[in-house]
Amino acid sequence: MSDAHNEVKSILEEANKKMDKSIEAFKKELNTIRSNRANPAMLDGIMVEYYGTELPINQLATITVPEPRILLIQPYDKNSLTAIEKAIQKSNLNINPQNDGSVIRLILPEMTQERRMELVKLVKQKLEEAKVAIRNVRREANDDIKKLTGISKDEQKHYQDEVQKLTDKHIKILEDLAQKKEESILHV
Repeated sequence: MSDAHNEVKSILEEANKKMDKSIEAFKKELNTIRSNRANPAMLDGIMVEYYGTELPINQLATITVPEPRILLIQPYDKNSLTAIEKAIQKSNLNINPQNDGSVIRLILPEMTQERRMELVKLVKQKLEEAKVAIRNVRREANDDIKKLTGISKDEQKHYQDEVQKLTDKHIKILEDLAQKKEESILHV
């Protein structure tokens, strides 16, 4: 195998890794979007001011789902209870936390059809952003292949087709994930 072919192999492997990372990032984004059931990942983006440091909520408390529409937040340190409550109120969850002095309950209200449609629109927006990220990886890989010396135009075209297959595979995964999320949002 020539050096050029080894370089192509490494370009394809790198593109695959970057596309996989885009999918993982998309999965995390989807977890923060509310569906019909309570999910501790909804709180992943919330940072709590705790003794002068910003910490993710899951490092300060145990988050459980005792019922389908309830999140129970049990802080490791009772002194962090009000800080956690404030962080939730500031977040874009639009849920009022109920603090009983030892735990915080988040009771998710029934979603209106209008809210469901807003969330579906948000999923589609996040899907488009993830697709753009994957297409950018494709463009970088194709540019890298074009810069290689020692491979023919036909080989170059073949490798670009390989990059396209990789891209199509990853975009299909994204679309499937988005479809499942939309179904869970719209399911009453």
